[in-house]
Amino acid sequence: MEMRFYGAAGGVTGSCHFLAAAGKNILIDCGMFQGEHNIDEENRAEFGFDASSIDVLFLTHAHLDHCGRIPLLVKRGFRGEIITTAATRELTRLVLLDAAGLAAEEARHAGRYRQRQGAEPLEPLYEITDVLESMDRFGRVAGYGETLTVAPGVMATFGDAGHILGSAWILIEAREGNQSRRILYSGDLGNRGKPIINAPAPAPKADVVVMETTYGDRLHKAIGPSIEELGEAVRTTLDGNGNAIIPTFALERAQDLLYYLREMTEKRTLPVSLPVFLDSPMAISATKIFRGHPECFNAETRHEFADGHDPFWLRNLHFTRETSESIALNQIQSGAVIMAGSGMATGGRIKHHLRHNLWRPDSSVIFVGYAAQGTLARRIIDGAKKVRLFGEEVTVRARIYTIGGFSAHADHDELLAWYGAQRPEHTFLVHGEDNGRQGIAKILEGRGLAVRMPLMGDRFPL
Repeated sequence: MEMRFYGAAGGVTGSCHFLAAAGKNILIDCGMFQGEHNIDEENRAEFGFDASSIDVLFLTHAHLDHCGRIPLLVKRGFRGEIITTAATRELTRLVLLDAAGLAAEEARHAGRYRQRQGAEPLEPLYEITDVLESMDRFGRVAGYGETLTVAPGVMATFGDAGHILGSAWILIEAREGNQSRRILYSGDLGNRGKPIINAPAPAPKADVVVMETTYGDRLHKAIGPSIEELGEAVRTTLDGNGNAIIPTFALERAQDLLYYLREMTEKRTLPVSLPVFLDSPMAISATKIFRGHPECFNAETRHEFADGHDPFWLRNLHFTRETSESIALNQIQSGAVIMAGSGMATGGRIKHHLRHNLWRPDSSVIFVGYAAQGTLARRIIDGAKKVRLFGEEVTVRARIYTIGGFSAHADHDELLAWYGAQRPEHTFLVHGEDNGRQGIAKILEGRGLAVRMPLMGDRFPL
C-alpha cells in the first residue's frame, strides 16, 4: 500500500490524495488550487498520476478546492466511479457548472489581452460539457454511517464531517494479503455549534489519519458573541446611513447568515423589514438544494423545517439572480445588507460591491470566513489602505469587521477533539498553512505520536 499527496499547503488550498491499496488506485478529492496569484499554471499542470489509472474517487464535499479539478480528471481519461453523499453530488454539480462559466469568462478576457500581444488564445481549464460528462461518473450514493464495499479488499465508511451540507470524513479499510489498514481522511471538519447541520461525528479508530489543519494554530470566537458582533456591525452601519457588504461563500456561509439574520429580525434586534440581498446565483441555487436535504440538518432545524418553518426566510429578503438586478444594487446608498460571492473576494459580484462601497466611510465590509494568503479579502483584512479593483485604485475607508466565529472549519481544540485519544501509527497533517499544521503537530508529537506534514508529490509506503 502507498499514499501520495497532491494537495497544496502554505497559503494555497487544494486537496487531492492518492491511495494504492488492494490492487486499486483510489483518489480522495480532486480539488482546484486556490489562494496565491498566478496559480492557473498549477491547475493546468499534470496531476502527477495517470488519470485513466484511477479506479474510484471518494469526494468529501463540494467546495471547489476539493472537487474543482474533477472535470479535468475526466477530460484526461478518468473513467472510474465517483462516490459521495447525495447532497454533495447536487452541490458539486452546481459548483462545477459555476466554475466552468467563470473559466470561460476568464479565458475570453485573457484571450483579448493575448491577442493584443500577438499570442495564441488561452483555452479554458474545462467547459460545461466537461462538467456534464464528469457528472456521469457519479455512481453509488453514500449515507452517513453506511459501509460500502468498493472492491474486493476495499471498504469505505462515510461519517458526518459537520463542515457543509453533505460533507464527510471517510474511513477506508483496505486489505492486501495478510496486511490490513484502516485509513481515515478527515476532509474538512466543521465548527461546533452550527445552526443548521450537525457537529462532526467523532473520528473512528484508525491506523493512519490524514487530517486538515486550516485553523490548527488558533481558536475561534464563540458563536454567541459572534452573532452579537454581526448584529452590532449591521446596526452600526444602518445608523451611519451606509450599506453592510458581506463577502459570502455560497455553500453553508450564505445559508448560516440567512439563518442568523432571520433570528435577529424575529427577535427585533434588527429591523423586521431589513432589506437583505443575496446577490449570488450560486448561493440562491445552493439554498434551494439545502431545502431539499433536511436529512443533513441537525435535529432542531429538521424538526422546525418539518413543521413548515423555513430557516432561510426573511420578510424583506431579495434573491438577485440576474445581472441587471445586481447592477441595480449599486444605486442603493444606505440601509441594505448585501451578501455576494466570492467569499475571498477573488472574483464574482462582490468585487463590484466593494468598488462602490469600500471607499465610503459610512459603509462597512464584514468578513465572516477564511481568507487565504494572496486574496483580496486577506489584503483588506490585513489593513491595506488601497486595493486595485477593475484596474482602478480604491482607497479603503469603510469600516472593516472580521468575525471568526462563523468559520465552517474546526479550530485547534475542535480538531483535537475530533481526533480524540487514538494512537495511530502515522498522522499526516494537510490542508493548512504552516502555522496551522505546526500548531497541531506540536500537540500530537507531545503525545509521542508519529506526525508528518507532507509536501506536494510526497509518497509514503504503508
